[in-house]
Amino acid sequence: MKNREVAWRVFAGEFSSSRVEIKGEGEKMPSYVVSPLGAMMNRVFVVGVLTDIENIGSNEPFWRARISDPTGTFYLSSGQYQPEATMALSKIQPPKFVAVVGKIRTYSPEEGTMYVSIRPEKVTVVDIALRDYWVMETCKATLRRISAMEEAKKMSTPSVDELVKLGYGQALAEGVVKSIEAYGEVDLANYRNMAVDALKFLMPEQHTGVDLPDMNSDAPEEIDDEVVTDPEAQQTQEDKEKVVLALVEQLDKGGKGAPWDEIVAEAKKSGIEREELDEISNSLLDKGLVYEPVLGKMKVI
Repeated sequence: MKNREVAWRVFAGEFSSSRVEIKGEGEKMPSYVVSPLGAMMNRVFVVGVLTDIENIGSNEPFWRARISDPTGTFYLSSGQYQPEATMALSKIQPPKFVAVVGKIRTYSPEEGTMYVSIRPEKVTVVDIALRDYWVMETCKATLRRISAMEEAKKMSTPSVDELVKLGYGQALAEGVVKSIEAYGEVDLANYRNMAVDALKFLMPEQHTGVDLPDMNSDAPEEIDDEVVTDPEAQQTQEDKEKVVLALVEQLDKGGKGAPWDEIVAEAKKSGIEREELDEISNSLLDKGLVYEPVLGKMKVI
């Protein structure tokens, strides 16, 4: 089963505190950075204000940029191997709201020290409405990770299986267990306060102080399968997720999960091709609505 890496929504405050890296074994195995709250990240989806950008390349363009969200700053770097993102960055004049999907890069100047940054795959100018939507959704995701951490702490030995049984996705459950192993005691109250402060940022009076240029000409576009800005498109996405959820439940005849091959076949009869099904199933996994009890099977939570 193809398992596309989820683009995690994380605030800069959590992202920049990440100090644990899991190196993939083998040429094509992905590496992950584990955040203190258990986000096991290979890719991220962030939205904020592009505040600084600089081309530091000599022969080839190589851009460095900063993006601020309500909790801190993300650092980006993009060169010739990210042509789409590099081209987009070269055309943006800060300050502007931007959405970024990208892979995580780490830098360890010395043992015990690690810095994280983003190597963007796609950069898009967006509007304040999408920024606010991202803040809201990232708050939800952050609080869910905090909840998973709290549940894990109640266990004598934190277990991935037990967390999945409680309704958390496989990736989050694995990340939470690895976070506890690597970070030990994490100040969850600090991260909860961070999320609450980010929500306060959405209050109307907070918008009056942001001096941004008119961005009416830069209409937001769908930049990732997780981001749906058009209400009609969003409804279509939700309808298809309901179709796939119903199929998973219907095909789970033995109570041990629906075979992936049968889901693919039945989804195709409903007009959902394999590639789109992969994206929908990843979205359902990310939302914690389904999980994979074993490889090749999917089960409704």
